[in-house]
Amino acid sequence: MLNRKTLLAGAMAAALASFTMPAFASASIYINTEPPAPRVEHLEARPGYVVVPGYWDYQHGKHHWVEGRYVAEKKGYHYEGGRWVQHANNKWTMQQGGWGRDSDGDGVPDSRDRQPNNSHKQ
Repeated sequence: MLNRKTLLAGAMAAALASFTMPAFASASIYINTEPPAPRVEHLEARPGYVVVPGYWDYQHGKHHWVEGRYVAEKKGYHYEGGRWVQHANNKWTMQQGGWGRDSDGDGVPDSRDRQPNNSHKQ
């Protein structure tokens, strides 16, 4: 038998999820302007961290540079930076970067790895 506190907690969690879910959805913006060439950044490797490369973002009708940064590494994962993609209609969209599973730790996400569970790093 569910008590009143359990029902209230469930209702609050459902309400919170309805507000936070749209934040994870990414709307693709198509633009006609090719992004500038990436800037050269010198971020040295740090133990326990991964370098997230800088990228050109597009807001208010123009590109602006977002500097690279360090994020804590995730064991068994590989970070792939965001990139601009040109489509057949000559419009551009930004594909956001993120973490990809890398179960063998060779630096290649499993989705693109011919041998994703190879215990011998290449």
